[in-house]
Amino acid sequence: MIDKKTILTAVRRTITMESEAISGLAHTIDDHWVAACECILKAKGRTVVTGIGKSGHVASKIAATLASTGTPAFFVHPGEASHGDLGMITRDDVVIALSNSGNTAEILALLPLLKRLAVPVIAMTGNRESPLAKAADVHLYAGVTEEACPLDLAPTSSTTAAMVMGDALAIALLETRDFTAEDFAFSHPGGSLGRKLILSVDDVMASGTAVPKVSSDATLAEALMEITAKGLGMTTVQEDGMLQGIFTDGDLRRALESRPDINTAIIAGLMSTDVKTLPTGHLAAEALQLMEQNKITSLVVTDNVGKVSGVVHLMALLKAGIA
Repeated sequence: MIDKKTILTAVRRTITMESEAISGLAHTIDDHWVAACECILKAKGRTVVTGIGKSGHVASKIAATLASTGTPAFFVHPGEASHGDLGMITRDDVVIALSNSGNTAEILALLPLLKRLAVPVIAMTGNRESPLAKAADVHLYAGVTEEACPLDLAPTSSTTAAMVMGDALAIALLETRDFTAEDFAFSHPGGSLGRKLILSVDDVMASGTAVPKVSSDATLAEALMEITAKGLGMTTVQEDGMLQGIFTDGDLRRALESRPDINTAIIAGLMSTDVKTLPTGHLAAEALQLMEQNKITSLVVTDNVGKVSGVVHLMALLKAGIA
């Protein structure tokens, strides 16, 4: 029979132990991390990440994270490297080698060959005195006091620690390179993430004659006709292309409380002047964020001199897969 208490206790203990292991790593950070980043940033080639077993899975993930955040990288299996894949590594590259013990035979076997190529080696181990740590040009310590496994055998806390250290390295490099969301988009063109990072407001906004607009001296009736004709639930109020305000269905509801004559009421006295806008070229995802923050469904897009370029509606973002 399943013991519910045993299961929940094990889950909570594992989470607590791994959290504590990661927290402890923050106190080990030193100038070796600066040296590692300098080594990678100075390399003319790519960053090659290697490891075997559970460390190999972590190494593969670190390589993928580096590659997606501005540091060209790929994973090489150390066993395969000894049987031909070493040719994938050039003199312009830098190698990150993962091994919790620092005694992994397959990785140690590569060191003389990497030294002959004069390829810098960054080791990430849990043992400062290990052969790999001592042979490396830079050593990053990722040690934990014990595994979350009650037998202290299955790699658990140690692999989590290595994963976090890999993420920390990638983010340090990302910030040093001033890597932007637009840069990130180039390596993530597919799926909803890609759409959020690639599409700008220019791609999804209504523009030209599709933009609802009336002048400041338009009547409420004229504004309502424009709203109905353009189908965005609002109209901009412009003078010579410059935004004066907007009139939305919410403004209409408030205006109706005073029972105005729609044929004589002037829109300048009914419009909202506190208008949320976004310049052209900004990401569509930024438009969505601004809409959510201000609980609005339309956003006016302006050019570099403040003239109205278009209107982004929430429905357009939904159709584009942004929302």
